[in-house]
Amino acid sequence: QVQLVESGGGLVQAGGSLRLSCAASGPISSSYAMGWFRQAPGKEREFVAGRYWWGGSPSYADSVKGRFTISRDNAENTVYLQMNSLKPEDTAIYYCAASWSKLTPFVKDYNYWGQGTQVTVSS
Repeated sequence: QVQLVESGGGLVQAGGSLRLSCAASGPISSSYAMGWFRQAPGKEREFVAGRYWWGGSPSYADSVKGRFTISRDNAENTVYLQMNSLKPEDTAIYYCAASWSKLTPFVKDYNYWGQGTQVTVSS
């Protein structure tokens, strides 16, 4: 069973940065797609960024392009989301997810989810 544990959330002022971590354990295949999603109060969960476990070109939501970067530490089973130039509208619970199929921006395509980490950006 794949397990995902997020960390790194917190409170930051607008313009600041945070780095989220997603520690993965269990039978992660190199073909898995890893995604970061977020859910703000009263809104649906939305795709933020994603990449394949083995690498390849990452994918980003238009709202975060140029500000967020998804990466993976090859030595550790950890996927990161570096978030720069944060805005109040980035406030949400951020979730890490894994899919055994292809990289997509759709919640329904992801098979494993972490518990989420809160990111709050003050203005």
